[in-house]
Amino acid sequence: MDESRLPEALERYLAVLAAERRSATATLRAYRLELAALSAATGGEPLRADAAALRAALARAHGQGLAPRSLARRLSCWRGFYRWALRQGWVAVNPAEGLRAPRAPRLLPKALGVDETQRVLDATPEAELEVRDRAMAELLYATGLRVAELVSLDLDPACLDLDQGWVSVTGKRGKRRTVPLGRTAIAAIRQWLSVRAGLAAPGEKALFVSREGRRLSPQGVGSRLVRWGRKHGVEGNLHPHRLRHSFASHLLQSSGDLRAVQELLGHASIASTQVYTRLDFQHLAHIYDAAHPRAKRK
Repeated sequence: MDESRLPEALERYLAVLAAERRSATATLRAYRLELAALSAATGGEPLRADAAALRAALARAHGQGLAPRSLARRLSCWRGFYRWALRQGWVAVNPAEGLRAPRAPRLLPKALGVDETQRVLDATPEAELEVRDRAMAELLYATGLRVAELVSLDLDPACLDLDQGWVSVTGKRGKRRTVPLGRTAIAAIRQWLSVRAGLAAPGEKALFVSREGRRLSPQGVGSRLVRWGRKHGVEGNLHPHRLRHSFASHLLQSSGDLRAVQELLGHASIASTQVYTRLDFQHLAHIYDAAHPRAKRK
């Protein structure tokens, strides 16, 4: 028997993904692996499986070290297959529908120390592109922008006003916010603008451009900042998100104003800000107790 072949129902589902949904080759390869796991978990009879069998299979995979994100991907594939099988009339219920994968832990980058931040941002650029890199690092740390927001910035008064000292971006869910700029960030951006004209392609509106003169990609920003951080002794990688996290952590440490940090980061929920800053309920309760006029009991 050809062990690479799956039970007929699973092979037919893969054929549907290939022909009707035009799934990419890599996607089909990944689906085949997950469906092979389903075949193994059900003794080669996926149409006879019930929720208990699938739950036990996921538990075994988790116990063997499969990460929560991988389990979620596997479960998503299985659900898709059973939804399709349900439409074909091959099963009466979707046994994967009510199952949940373990929640993946939210991993946060380690915030830079204040002294470490000062050192990497005060470093002197030695080339035109390093002038740009330091300006990007300054702007990310000064504002807490996401990297997608950074690369979307244009040389436009609606986006950036160095005289007034602010930057305006559109974040997630189309929410517009304006964030103040400090003097060091303004100075770094002005220095970059003094050399940008010699690099930018004609008509290019992007504030930050690549060596080719076009708008930088998020990946380009990330690789350049990692390079800048390594050159100036940063422990670990200086990713854009690490600068955003450092902005939030340092601002909260000095101000204690969680709501202001939430607004500056562009979070829809304060719960997201809590995760960013590693706050627990006791710290929130302390802020509430110290600030609310009727919080303390006499």
